[in-house]
Amino acid sequence: MSRVQLALRVADLEASIDFYSRLFSAGPAKRRPGYANFAIAEPPLKLVLLEGEQGQATVMDHLGVEVESAGQVTEAASRLAGEGLATEVEEDTACCYAVQDKVWVRGPGSEPWEVYVVKADADVLAKDAGSTCCAPGGQAAGAEGNEPAPACC
Repeated sequence: MSRVQLALRVADLEASIDFYSRLFSAGPAKRRPGYANFAIAEPPLKLVLLEGEQGQATVMDHLGVEVESAGQVTEAASRLAGEGLATEVEEDTACCYAVQDKVWVRGPGSEPWEVYVVKADADVLAKDAGSTCCAPGGQAAGAEGNEPAPACC
């Protein structure tokens, strides 16, 4: 089963966990320092909460599509590149407490999208060196030097 992912950067992680637990009648599938994710069955949704700055409004960090296999990530990378989109492929990258294969693209408004598969748990929130994933605060420089890089799920 594939599902859409929505990653939000929130000022109050505990209040956000409480709210989304009540909204979706489900608790987090994974909780770690500064991080929580929900694997919602209906509607199919992966909701990721990343701890942001206190007092800041919640903002969209990035969007994604979680798939079931590394082969589906490879297929998506080929399809997206064939459509003329600039892609960035990452394999066996550790971020957001998971080891993942993924491909990144950006929408017309520079919104970051990833197609990814979670291969295993990891002990770190921070990204591997050279990865687009998990930029601290979503604020690392992008390809043009002025775009925020996405964080990660």
